[in-house]
Amino acid sequence: MKSKADTSSHAGAAPAPSAAPRETARRLVFRRIRTPRAFEEIAEQIRKEISDRRLKAGDRLPPERTLAEQFGVSRNTLREALRSLENAGLLRLQKGASGGAFVRHSTGDAIVTGLRDMFHLGAISPEHLTEARVLIESIAVREACERARPEDIKALNENLAAAERAERDKVDFFEQAAIHLEFHRIIARATKNPVMEIVMEALIDVMQHFIRAIGQTRNPWVLPSRRRFMKHFAAGDVEAAVAEMEQHLERLNRYYLSLAKERDRAEVVNG
Repeated sequence: MKSKADTSSHAGAAPAPSAAPRETARRLVFRRIRTPRAFEEIAEQIRKEISDRRLKAGDRLPPERTLAEQFGVSRNTLREALRSLENAGLLRLQKGASGGAFVRHSTGDAIVTGLRDMFHLGAISPEHLTEARVLIESIAVREACERARPEDIKALNENLAAAERAERDKVDFFEQAAIHLEFHRIIARATKNPVMEIVMEALIDVMQHFIRAIGQTRNPWVLPSRRRFMKHFAAGDVEAAVAEMEQHLERLNRYYLSLAKERDRAEVVNG
């Protein structure tokens, strides 16, 4: 298929850090903090330095003592701000003589973690999750059909072959599920859009938790659907590929939701 994109960027594939981290102490000037919630303003100032590209991936922030003096706060307050930025996926805190606070290469981990936490807290229901999966996957398949390169089709076919071997050899259910979910990551990569890759990774992460929560189960229709999909995809038949994926996911989602309801009823009975 003819590619519409000349370059690709893979979510989660961070560039290798440089041998010597860039020191940025001489070009950063932070304002002293004068608000009660000092750690929030510290975090906001550092975020702005990153968004304005004065701090870049791989850069090391000045030492804690220097930062605390610039901000006019205690080192404990500074550490609270740095930890909040680490949790947000912007910084990497490293201990030791060569350690410090480093600006992370973008991986999308914060989005994955945030969606997972929302699911566990009940802000995202199983119905929300499964519906969003169909909608997003439909877009991904459509774009992947248009932009896929020969190596993408090869990767999808190799994944299908691995899934067929796993079923034939009756490997562990969750190993088979991991192979099937990787198929969707490959589709996301074939879109050549890093945002799509990150969103797909977040959905897959939550789906893995959901599948484990509802219990181990197998179904016979995944591989037949996958073979039909690949026939359409390899031929560049966008509408047929999208339709096959949507029908497959909607059927799978109905099955998952029925299992979830059975589990909920069992918990009420055994309450």
